Amino acid sequence: MKPPMRQGAPDDFQTPPYALKPLLPYLDKDWVIWEPACGHGYLVDELERLEFLVLASDLHAEPSVDFLTRYVDYDCVITNPPYSLKQQFLERCYENGRPFALLLPLTTFETGKRQALFREHGVEVIFFDKRINFETPNKVEKSSAWFATAWFTWGLNIGQAMTFAELDRE
Repeated sequence: MKPPMRQGAPDDFQTPPYALKPLLPYLDKDWVIWEPACGHGYLVDELERLEFLVLASDLHAEPSVDFLTRYVDYDCVITNPPYSLKQQFLERCYENGRPFALLLPLTTFETGKRQALFREHGVEVIFFDKRINFETPNKVEKSSAWFATAWFTWGLNIGQAMTFAELDRE
């Protein structure tokens, strides 16, 4: 069950279900997937539709299960975290030692601190051929984000550092 999303959160970029398609070949159907920044639950709904067992929580919901401070038993994290917390989410994912896929802006590569994390632990990135159409409170219909994103993954055994995927927005 999805927690209620607090409206107007500063990092309120809701991810459309089609963003999951490039990840699906690397996910184990027996995994419990934690979506700790679920927002309106679009990724949760799609994963459940595909018959994955999903735990849903959100930092902006009440009551909240804070991914950054609490631990629940899970096999894989899949989320589009608040970008203002991308460093903390990456650190926590690596600390937990479980497979993860974080949908992050390409600017994630720009800091030495994150580069050090990737160098120490490894990272496999799935790039898209087009930008994702996130749902935002002031969304213009049929527009895409003004920034490029990618799935930053670890533990999914994709097999190469960079993968290039075509996004089908249907």
